[in-house]
Amino acid sequence: MEREIIKTSKKEIVDYWFSKVDESGLSVDAAEAHERCWRCGCERSLERCHIIPASLGGEDKPSNLVLLCRRCHLENPNVLDPEIMWDWLRAYGTALYDTFWILQGAKEYEFIYHKSLAEELKVRDIDDMDKFNKIVAEELQNTTFHYGHPYLNSGTLAGVLRIALKKYTRE
Repeated sequence: MEREIIKTSKKEIVDYWFSKVDESGLSVDAAEAHERCWRCGCERSLERCHIIPASLGGEDKPSNLVLLCRRCHLENPNVLDPEIMWDWLRAYGTALYDTFWILQGAKEYEFIYHKSLAEELKVRDIDDMDKFNKIVAEELQNTTFHYGHPYLNSGTLAGVLRIALKKYTRE
């Protein structure tokens, strides 16, 4: 059975939610909620995402939809309790736009190497963040996406951070 196209507009979703929710703790503010993902805060093409999935009886109405980029849409919780979606969105809230995925890479780094990026910077006596960020930017040019995914995964980002730390220490 083919699913019907969602008729609720993105504007209706933004107007509904940002008249009801406090935007603090989210990765997006009301003024840009129609163009930035509500989870990661990145400016991307947005998809209407069900809070309660259609497959579990969720309706195509503003009160059951949020706006997410494709990447975040694939990771969102698919459960019957709508509170879980808001818990998930707020748990990932970032204060600065376009930093979410690098922060995820830093979390992956800590998981892999059992030391936070901040600890590594301190232990390695890295104090010139402009130089470190330049190395990171250069190393990002030496990466690639997995087939079918138009973004770098957190493992790749963690690897770039490790390479940048090693290069900074050698220079």
